[in-house]
Amino acid sequence: MGLELRTLGRHVLIEFYGCPSEIMENNALIEQYMREAADYSGATIVESVFHHFNPYGVSGAVIIEESHLTIHTWPEYGFASVDVYTCGDSVNPWMAADYLAEKLKASKTESFEIPRGMADKIRLHAEQEIKNIQVKVQLEGAV
Repeated sequence: MGLELRTLGRHVLIEFYGCPSEIMENNALIEQYMREAADYSGATIVESVFHHFNPYGVSGAVIIEESHLTIHTWPEYGFASVDVYTCGDSVNPWMAADYLAEKLKASKTESFEIPRGMADKIRLHAEQEIKNIQVKVQLEGAV
């Protein structure tokens, strides 16, 4: 018996290379871009928190009703890693990834998607019988 790929969420991991250090070390700008990426992807922002490290680097999270976007930057390497985790069918995490690639001025981007909360595995390993699991609908154009 095979497992059907119906999931509760989508988790896109993105690596941005060749980003200008002046962007990567700008806490306010990184927060602005992350919030804009959430908005652009169709997410509903709940709150955000960002921290600038000494001597450099930014970490932050944008909490959305549909889950979260997180980032950590290494200005000294022109590198940033980002996670976009969404639940439901109203947000396209790939739109956030594309938006950030443009705003962070990455010369190279690598990304992949991990399905989260596979419905059949949840049923298989649950302590009680679960008849109905509300899952996302596949978005048009999603990879």
